Amino acid sequence: MNTRNRNLAVRRVKASSLVPHPLNWRLHPPGQRQALASLLEEVGFVGTLVAYELPDGRLQLIDGHLRRETLGDEEVDVAVVDLSPEEAAKVLATFDPLAAMAEADERQLAALLDEVQTQSDAVAEMLQRLACETSAAVRDAREQSTPELVECWQVLVDCADEAEQRAVYERLVADGFRCRLLVM
Repeated sequence: MNTRNRNLAVRRVKASSLVPHPLNWRLHPPGQRQALASLLEEVGFVGTLVAYELPDGRLQLIDGHLRRETLGDEEVDVAVVDLSPEEAAKVLATFDPLAAMAEADERQLAALLDEVQTQSDAVAEMLQRLACETSAAVRDAREQSTPELVECWQVLVDCADEAEQRAVYERLVADGFRCRLLVM
């Protein structure tokens, strides 16, 4: 794969100077807002927001709207990307859903969560919800991967040798039966 690197630079700017994308479709409920604020307090700011430059020089957000709102006039790192408005819309529409397609390793998650300690009720609640949702999703996936048994009728014919098996098979196939050869 020959992938173009669309990252131009990382800039440190006031969060409030970033222009929210008018097509941002993500809503941020109170629990998420509280969990983010708590993590920012406990750990600090980690990672970068993603934006592209508008013709007037301002930065249009693609990812990081809640961090922008939460951090206000604090400085944040922003990955400035070289995208057209159409490409930015495509990334805005797919960035979170693509990440959400990842599947969870329930044992690894349990081991990780055993290591995580927090003083925040909001973060603890979020992690508990993650553990419960992951367990439920794994159970659902197991149930869906169990093949549905379809009612069918079969005849097993014992043959003296391979030649007789072949002859019976060919006769049944010629009569229109769907057959499989088995050796036990």
